[in-house]
Amino acid sequence: MSMIRYEPWSLHRDLINEVNRLFERSAGDDASSGATADWAPPVDIEEYTDKFVIETDVPGIEPDSIEVTLENGMLTLSGTRERRAQHNGVQARREERASGRFYRRFNLPDTVDADAVSAHGKNGVLEIVIPKRPTSQPRKINVNR
Repeated sequence: MSMIRYEPWSLHRDLINEVNRLFERSAGDDASSGATADWAPPVDIEEYTDKFVIETDVPGIEPDSIEVTLENGMLTLSGTRERRAQHNGVQARREERASGRFYRRFNLPDTVDADAVSAHGKNGVLEIVIPKRPTSQPRKINVNR
């Protein structure tokens, strides 16, 4: 007789995860992104006076295999996380990490300096720095008497 571990909240958690996946797919900027992407990496976006910084978690993906493009004010991140190889003799498997193609798009304001955008990856985090044009930064205007 085999023992089955009872987890009373597992069905609730699975339902929430499925609903979240549904909303993530329908909330994309591009209608075709849901059809071409299997998952979307989470991002943090910060705005400073002179730049924007986007950090996205992409563990297990080599930074040079991630495609970052900027065209007509649209920043696009895409790539693929390969599925782990199936091993013989596995009796049970639980997979929570997404695999397959990912795709994210961000509409950037007109104030960005598209020629100075840089990206680098380290420890499974991709950081994209998007400088603002100097003319778009606020400047103090002195009031004369």
